[in-house]
Amino acid sequence: MKIAVDAMGGDFAPQSIVEGAVLAAKEYGIKVLLVGDEDQVSKELSKYATSKLPIFVHHAPHVVAMHDSPSNVIRKMKDTSIKVAVDLAMQGEASGLVSAGNSGAAMALAMYIFRKLEGVDRPAIATVHPTPKGSTVLIDSGGNVDCKPFHLVQFAIMGDAYAKHILGEQEPRIGLLSNGEEEGKGNELTREVHEILSQTKLNYIGYVEGLDLNSGSVDVIVCDGFVGNVALKISEGLWETIHAILKWEAQDNLRAKVAYFLMGRVMRRLEKKVDYSELGGAPLVGVNGNCVICHGHSNAKAIMNAIVLAQNLAKNKLNEHVIQELRENQDLLRLGQKNSEKTKNSIKAAQ
Repeated sequence: MKIAVDAMGGDFAPQSIVEGAVLAAKEYGIKVLLVGDEDQVSKELSKYATSKLPIFVHHAPHVVAMHDSPSNVIRKMKDTSIKVAVDLAMQGEASGLVSAGNSGAAMALAMYIFRKLEGVDRPAIATVHPTPKGSTVLIDSGGNVDCKPFHLVQFAIMGDAYAKHILGEQEPRIGLLSNGEEEGKGNELTREVHEILSQTKLNYIGYVEGLDLNSGSVDVIVCDGFVGNVALKISEGLWETIHAILKWEAQDNLRAKVAYFLMGRVMRRLEKKVDYSELGGAPLVGVNGNCVICHGHSNAKAIMNAIVLAQNLAKNKLNEHVIQELRENQDLLRLGQKNSEKTKNSIKAAQ
């Protein structure tokens, strides 16, 4: 089981990417296929003792820049590192892929080449957020900004499968992100989704608020990609803000400095818990392949953990579980589609 890694994608490529691949091979014995400019990748590999490690290099001469449009990458840029990595996974040369490069291009290529899973209308990005009790999955975290009700129902099903088979939650609690927990809250989209989810076999607990993202009161939070990405960015910036405020306040007097120093061990544990590199990346759930998208600033540790995650997706056969859960709830998904069509037709008639 090999994991294809876009060696040229990311702000610190190929240095951090290669180092992360070496760590994954050394610490976990994972077979890694580095895809990129062979000369540059081999030069980086020469810095490490890799003769006994399962690391391989596949040449891809070009790189997708961050400003390149996904559509242009699909149509014209055939031999880029991310395109070749996806092709290798599709051809069975690798069981999954990891990229810290242009996330839009990675998503577009994964959906174009892998195609969508049976029953999936729109794949979604699932991000994991730390809580005092463990972690919470946020889905969708940016893949789909405009959604219909049945899309969010699918996200809930996919999030449930991810929490069960990747995070080990036996009966994940699922909440729908809204502007309050009361029945009357939300908008037209969330109210319709709420009605459908209440009829599924999922452990749906109802509406949740933004504060529940890190409270531990729920295992999966469902929302559209616009709301999810805003929530994600706020969550990412929270620790940096808290850390900066604490450091600033500690400068005021000696007691504050001593207290900050004594809290050092606690602060390091907290920092480790909220550090994105501990998670590695976010999977694109719903495509017929295993794709992990990483932050552009990913360091070697983040790449290593992303490779581990990609292997776990393949090893635990997440896609098979997603298909099975979608089949079990297909009647309600059809209901959601019919309701969406009725709403669409009503709007057209009113116009």
